[in-house]
Amino acid sequence: MCDIHQGAHSHQTIDPAAAEMIEKANRENIETVWDRYEQQKPQCGFGDLGLCCRNCLQGPCRVNPFGEPKEGICGADADLIVARNLLRTIVGGAASHVDHTFMAVQCLKEASEGKAPYPLKGTAKIKSVAAKLGIPTQGKTDTVIAQEIARAALADFGSSTDDPMNWLKATVSPNLMETWGKLGILPKNPDREIRTAMHQTSMGVDGSPINLLLSSLKMGLVDGYAGLQMGTDVQDIIFGIPEPVKSEANLGVLSHDKVNIVVHGHMPEVSEKIVEWARKLDGEAIKAGAAGINIAGICCSGNEVLMRQGVPLAGNYLSQELAIITGAVELMVVDVQCFMPSITKVAACYHTKVVTTTPIGQLPEAEYIPFTPENADIKAQEAVRMAIAAYAKRDPSRVQIPTQKSEVWGGFSVESIVGALAKVDAANPLKPLVDNIIAGNVLGAVGVVGCNNVKIVQDQQTVEMVKDLLANNVLVVATGCTAHALAKYGFLSPAGAKKYCGEKLLAVLTAVGEAAGLGGPLPGVLHMGSCVDNARIGDLLGALAGYLGVAIKDLPVAASAPELQHEKAVSIGTWAVALGVLTHVGLVPPVLGSPIVTKVLTADVEGLTGGKFLVETDPHLAAEGMLNHIRAKRKALGI
Repeated sequence: MCDIHQGAHSHQTIDPAAAEMIEKANRENIETVWDRYEQQKPQCGFGDLGLCCRNCLQGPCRVNPFGEPKEGICGADADLIVARNLLRTIVGGAASHVDHTFMAVQCLKEASEGKAPYPLKGTAKIKSVAAKLGIPTQGKTDTVIAQEIARAALADFGSSTDDPMNWLKATVSPNLMETWGKLGILPKNPDREIRTAMHQTSMGVDGSPINLLLSSLKMGLVDGYAGLQMGTDVQDIIFGIPEPVKSEANLGVLSHDKVNIVVHGHMPEVSEKIVEWARKLDGEAIKAGAAGINIAGICCSGNEVLMRQGVPLAGNYLSQELAIITGAVELMVVDVQCFMPSITKVAACYHTKVVTTTPIGQLPEAEYIPFTPENADIKAQEAVRMAIAAYAKRDPSRVQIPTQKSEVWGGFSVESIVGALAKVDAANPLKPLVDNIIAGNVLGAVGVVGCNNVKIVQDQQTVEMVKDLLANNVLVVATGCTAHALAKYGFLSPAGAKKYCGEKLLAVLTAVGEAAGLGGPLPGVLHMGSCVDNARIGDLLGALAGYLGVAIKDLPVAASAPELQHEKAVSIGTWAVALGVLTHVGLVPPVLGSPIVTKVLTADVEGLTGGKFLVETDPHLAAEGMLNHIRAKRKALGI
């Protein structure tokens, strides 16, 4: 790894800090994700179109869109192969979030029973979740109520009936339940749905592309309610409801004279404990010759500890190797999802230690420290002390920390947004927002979510698209690695609102921000958390629709994943379409090999749910498409 030099490549990133580290990697002959992307070219055209099938051992088969063969060995044509592949992709994304959530539920159960060292910080969330689930609270302690919530969650995983998930029924409006019921896509036990979908897509089962696409919508709902919604609710109960907090973002948050620990992945059960014990063991780092311990976050673990602990963001998915290449990271702690197997190879070129923490998230060259809810305190101390010991091995001559960093405000949960609006109208908090939407001061809203993708210049499509939306007075909320991207360029700060927002939107943000005691505007882009926290966007849409007495599909809103790469982004997007939201993707998904699948996803599904996919790789045209959609929805509402 350290001896292979692949050469510099242009058009990789718009982030000067990332570009600086890519150049350092080139000088030091360290291979990065961009080098490996070049080695993969040309990528398989059949795969790009979704026309490859490996679902049985007679294959792999491929269908030629320009000639023969027209069918795989079993007789599956292009439409069937693409539809099966799409459903399996969404299954992968849903399974990632559902398993994440199941681990959080287990943690809640053990914490509420006094078996795990996690004090339940989200007391208000305990009450609100219990209320929507119909769990009586009078005369009960918070821990008893939390135990009942955990049992309710586990009951959804253990259900053997044909009734829809309780968490879904407790969360969504009757009109959505009716729509999804008529389509036959209401999910039951999430594990059962994942199993059924894998069976359905195996060789010799479902031969109907349309039926497979309906199952794709169902799998989006599995993610939305057994993954996103349940996960967000449970994590807020354990770790607290996020409140606005000020921090910083980009590689410049790393420290020259402190022990640098980077948390990376998605599970706050791990990252929260690393942060807690890094702060408690700061004195040990000082005794070891450092100025203390500095924590930074990558990907969604970064979002989790930003919004609850104020921990700065080091970077998004494509920057994970670059953080190590600074030469200043003593320890990177990973749990599940989105960490590259390459990080241990990059770390081997420096003094950096990599620690894995879960049975399913192993790396051969990493140190495995198994975290469980019960042993989290012990294991977190072990990891932090490993970082302190590594500090002595840092080579100062190889340290190069970029100077770039930006101010960030994170932690805009639905509760904190409503709380800020309540400073304007305590009796009716949503009224100021809705009044400004009706008046046209806020044209509409867009949720910008998802990943980085090495096929796209890092952060470019996200930044350019969001500039256009804000300039046209569209309120933007962001989660996941997209939130990291916008954080790096100042969008998640009051100064960013002044720089990028249209005059009308800025006036609204200023009025709310000043009323909330911030002394200036709210950020033009509100940070709503990790990719699991897309449930917060769903909750906000549901609240606005309920206030206006309309369906979510009638709202002047849209969603966008401008640089998607993970299966989770596809399952989240499918959930958004099922909700009735126009959902933009900035990368052409592997479905164009099927005219039927392409037409259903980008047109026909709108007649079923009210939502559809908008595929557009040009960020300015993408913004224009969403603006036109928002204006059309406003016209239909008569505003």
